[in-house]
Amino acid sequence: MSVVARPQVTDPRTGRGWGSALTIATRCVLILIGVGIAIQTFIVVEARPQDLITGIHGMADLIWRAIPPDFSKLPAAFWPTLQTVDIALFGTLVGIIIALPLALLAAANMTPSRFAYYAARGIIGFTRAVPDLVWALLFVTAVGLGPFPGGLALGVHSVGMLGRLFAETIEQMDMAPIHALQLTGARRLQVFGHGIIPTILPSLLGISLYRLDENIRSSLVLGFVGAGGIGFQLLTAMNLFQYQEVSLLLIIIFVVVLTAERISAALRERLA
Repeated sequence: MSVVARPQVTDPRTGRGWGSALTIATRCVLILIGVGIAIQTFIVVEARPQDLITGIHGMADLIWRAIPPDFSKLPAAFWPTLQTVDIALFGTLVGIIIALPLALLAAANMTPSRFAYYAARGIIGFTRAVPDLVWALLFVTAVGLGPFPGGLALGVHSVGMLGRLFAETIEQMDMAPIHALQLTGARRLQVFGHGIIPTILPSLLGISLYRLDENIRSSLVLGFVGAGGIGFQLLTAMNLFQYQEVSLLLIIIFVVVLTAERISAALRERLA
């Protein structure tokens, strides 16, 4: 069977194909659009690189006043640091507990009905769309200052992030063991405990560890709105112009974040 080649339409004056000309024109238009978007971002954010150059002396003076760090405040920083880590742990645990059943309802291959699917997807989408900082402001207003609203904020926001990732993991799992259990007459709870969990547990643990790593970073920022932890102490020190204490707290934050990142990465490697 012979294949007849389709003749290419060419411009009789230049001999070039109309298809190639259209491709070049499309690329030029896309490049112009990209350049226009880049230019408008600089205009909208009022970017002034010269201000950064002229303000470098103020930054240098601030750094000079923050040296050396005030290590005498190290004992006082222990409790806020522990609060920061525990806020992240609490938020991650709350997120896992709520996100897992929601993910089962939001997974197309496991949901019992279309209504449950869309309802679970809506809850996951809403909790993910609202930033954790906004959740912290809401919970601070509701329950007052302290680490508890920070943990609640991270927990609610983690529901959206973990719920989506858990649902995608469940949808991509091998369904053969699940179908085999269902054929034997196993109940839904038995299918969940003996089929779903063993299949996706390593992936869920890896995702949860990654979320814990992110929550530790987020808990530092939540302290700026009164959610406790070392972030609140950092904000207080900055407002009081205690820059040597600020430098100490920044060192502690760096150590905490780096340690959490390495531990999380090591655990994920063991689960892989």
